[in-house]
Amino acid sequence: MAKKIRRAACAFAALIAIIAAAAAPLFAQADRSAKLAEGAKKEGVVNYYTSMSLAESKPLADEFEKQYPFLKVDVFRASGEKILNRVMTETRAGRWDFDVASLSEIGTFVEQKLIAPYVSTESSHYINELKDPQGYWSAIYINYMVPGYNTRMVPERDAPKRWEDLVDSKWKGKISIDPEDYLWYITIVSAWGQERAGRYMRALAKQDIQWRKGHSLISQLMSAGEFPLGIVYAHRTESDKKKGAPLDWVNTVDPIVVTHHAIGIAAKPRHPNAARLFVDFALSRKAQELFRSANRVPARRDVDPPSPKMEQSKLKLRLVPQDSSTRYNEYVKDFRAIFGL
Repeated sequence: MAKKIRRAACAFAALIAIIAAAAAPLFAQADRSAKLAEGAKKEGVVNYYTSMSLAESKPLADEFEKQYPFLKVDVFRASGEKILNRVMTETRAGRWDFDVASLSEIGTFVEQKLIAPYVSTESSHYINELKDPQGYWSAIYINYMVPGYNTRMVPERDAPKRWEDLVDSKWKGKISIDPEDYLWYITIVSAWGQERAGRYMRALAKQDIQWRKGHSLISQLMSAGEFPLGIVYAHRTESDKKKGAPLDWVNTVDPIVVTHHAIGIAAKPRHPNAARLFVDFALSRKAQELFRSANRVPARRDVDPPSPKMEQSKLKLRLVPQDSSTRYNEYVKDFRAIFGL
């Protein structure tokens, strides 16, 4: 009997040790959040610069304020280029008016030393490709650039399965591309190498491309039947499809080009505790579910995308190269020369 009791006691002690070890990170996270919240109470505000639409940034700010009612989110919303110009003007004057920025052009902020590293407690829920290895930024939602097609004009069995299928002669004059799809071009070159990508792009250039500015416009015109194929954003196609548009997209191409909207903290934030809390929140499950409800593709891997077809683990994703900005003008020149733009 005594041996049984000792064995039971040892088993119980081992169980308690396992539970304690598993719970330790949660307690540490809660303690860190509590300390940040205590400091943020004295700051009262977080200044957030973003290129997200108001339909996406306002719900994010509102939910954050509900969770931290002692904080106000002051949102400045503009294009990525305008945000960069504003921040450069402010910081040159010695003013660090922004605490947090989120935009697609986050790499330029890193290059200009406008943001500082911060590894959020939520970062473990993101694959390595969607966060900076030095901790400068984390993606909060992503966009898939893929071939899309009009389902009334192209049966699924006949839809292209690979990027190379777009150079088939049957698609001549029937493909629409944005004349500024430079990031798509850069990523294909990065994935395939200059020689292979160059051959492909020159072949594609002979297809009498229907150039249209803006992926939303391409989706609209493709839905209306102006052309059967186009390079589109998958989330936009899914949204239009749910509304009854005769559209679908191809998830078998390699690579699927991924652009991201990423978030980072100012190098010299006026409200550092509030800034860190806001980034933690933007990366949290609750915030990522907000993006999904807006039909965005959440960057967080344990939050389902708007469609099972978008599941990260099932796709051959390729993020736009981080160093693309250093040769950006060269890539633009090459793209325009190949396609005669």
